[in-house]
Amino acid sequence: MKKRIFALFLSVLLLATVLCACGDTKQEEAGGVGSDGTSSSGAVVDGGEMVVGIAQDLGDSLDPYQMTAAGTREVLFNIYEGLVKPNASGEYVPAVASDSTVSEDGLTYTFPLREGVLFHNGAAVTTDDVIYSFKTCAETTVDTALAEALSSVKDITADGNTVTVTLKEANPDFLSYVGMVYIVPADYTDEATAPVGTGPFKFVSRSVQENLIVEKFADYWGEKAHLDKVTFKIYEDANALMSALSAGSVDMAGHLTIDQVDTIGTGTYKTLEGTMNLVQALYLNNDVKPFDNEKVRQAMCYAVNVDEILDLTSEGHGTKIGTSIYPAFTKYFDASLADAYPYDVDKAKQLLADAGYADGFSMSITVPSNYTPHMNVAQVLVEQLAKVGITATIKPVEWETWVSDTYTNRNFESTVIGFDAATLSAGALLNRWMSDNDKNMINYNNPEYDKVMQEANASTDDAKQTELYKQAAAMLSETAANVYIQDLADFVLLKNNLDGYQFYPLYVMDLSTVHYVQ
Repeated sequence: MKKRIFALFLSVLLLATVLCACGDTKQEEAGGVGSDGTSSSGAVVDGGEMVVGIAQDLGDSLDPYQMTAAGTREVLFNIYEGLVKPNASGEYVPAVASDSTVSEDGLTYTFPLREGVLFHNGAAVTTDDVIYSFKTCAETTVDTALAEALSSVKDITADGNTVTVTLKEANPDFLSYVGMVYIVPADYTDEATAPVGTGPFKFVSRSVQENLIVEKFADYWGEKAHLDKVTFKIYEDANALMSALSAGSVDMAGHLTIDQVDTIGTGTYKTLEGTMNLVQALYLNNDVKPFDNEKVRQAMCYAVNVDEILDLTSEGHGTKIGTSIYPAFTKYFDASLADAYPYDVDKAKQLLADAGYADGFSMSITVPSNYTPHMNVAQVLVEQLAKVGITATIKPVEWETWVSDTYTNRNFESTVIGFDAATLSAGALLNRWMSDNDKNMINYNNPEYDKVMQEANASTDDAKQTELYKQAAAMLSETAANVYIQDLADFVLLKNNLDGYQFYPLYVMDLSTVHYVQ
C-alpha cells in the first residue's frame, strides 16, 4: 500500500496573522495589507512590467546546483522547479511531477511526470531530463546537505513517463530535498550564464552588478504569471535603493527596515509585513579566543538585551529566538529558548570574571554593509556589550568579501548575519553546526551535538526525530554557540497599483502571483 505525499509534508506554518506597519490591522489574504490598513480590491490586470530592488548581486553562476547565497536562490525560484515545490502554506506540492507516492518502508519514491511540461527553450521535459538532473545535482551541488541526501539514492529509473527513486535507507526528509533538485535539460550546457528551467518566468538577460531580467513563460504548465516582465535591479548601496524608492523608480523592494519604510512614507507604496525566515545572530568564531570559552559566550548572551534591539531597530517588530530555528518551523521551534538568557549585566560580568576576563576584552563585528538590518543591530550590540566591559568595533565589508573571507575562509571574530533554510526540514538549519560540516563557519565543535544530530538525521520515527531536533536546538542555546537575536520582520514596499505578493516560510520571492489592479 502506498500513501500520498504531495500534501502537507512538514508541520510548518506561517504566522497566522500579519500586522501592518502602522497599526494592528490583520492581513486576511496573501495579497497583503497597505500601510494605511487597507488591502487592494481592484480587478486583476494581466500584463505589464515591474522593477524589483534587491540588495545584493546574484552569485557568479546561475547554475541551480551552484547556488550558495539565499539572495540568489530567492530570485531563481521564479525560473526553476523540481518534481515538487514548496508553496506559501509550507506544503510540498506537485510541480514537474503530477503526483508523488512513497512505499510503506520509505525506500521507494514514485513520480509520474506531468503531461505537457516544457522547458523555457520549448523542449518537452522527459524522464531522461529528470534522471540527468538528479545525477548531475548529486555530483555537482555545493549544498552539502543536499549532496548527502542524494548520496542515499540507490537507483533512479524510468518506466514510461514515471520516474522511480530507490533509496539505500529511509529518509523522512527526502521529499524536501527532491524539491531542491531543479529539473534542467539534459542536452543544455549554459545554465551558469543563461539558465533554462520550467518555472513561470524565463530568463532574458543578466548584467553583473546591475540587473537580472525575466519574462513571463507563456507555455508554463500551471497558472501563468500575471506580469509580462520583471527586472531585478541591484542596489548594493542602501542609500541608492532609498533614493530609487523615493523617486518611485522601483515598483517593489523587500527586506527593508521599519526606518526605511517610515522614511519612504505611504504615498506611492503600501507596506506588507511578514518575516524574513532567517536566524539572525551575533555569530561567534568558536575557534578564536575568547569565544572558545563557553562562559564568555554565555556572558555575552546575558549582556545582550534582545527586546531593546527590537525596539530600537524595528519599533518592536521581529520575533525573538534562542537558537538556530526560526518560528515558521513550528514543529521544532521552542519559544522558551528565546528567554534562556534574560538580560542581566551583573551575571554577564560575573561570568566574564569566572572566565578570566574581569576587565573585558576587545572584539570586532564583521557585517556585510549592504544589509541595513544587520548593520543596525550591530550598532546596538556595540552599546550593549560596552556595559559589561566588552569593546566591540564594527567592521563593515562588501558582500563578496563577507562570503569569501568571513564565511568561506572563516577569517573573523564575530559577525551579524542571518541564516535561512533551503528546505522545510529542521536539518536544513541545524546540520550546519555539526563539527564536520563545511558550512560550520563558527567552528562549533560539540561531540554530544554531533551524536544527537546523527541520530535525528537517521531516524524514521517522526515523533522521535522531532524530539531529537529540539534537543539539538536546546544544546546550541545551552552552550551559547552564538548570541541569538531574532527572525527579522520582513517589510516589503509595493506600489499601490500592485497586489498579490505572498510571504513564504522559506527565503523565497515568488513573483508569479503579483499583478496590477484597476
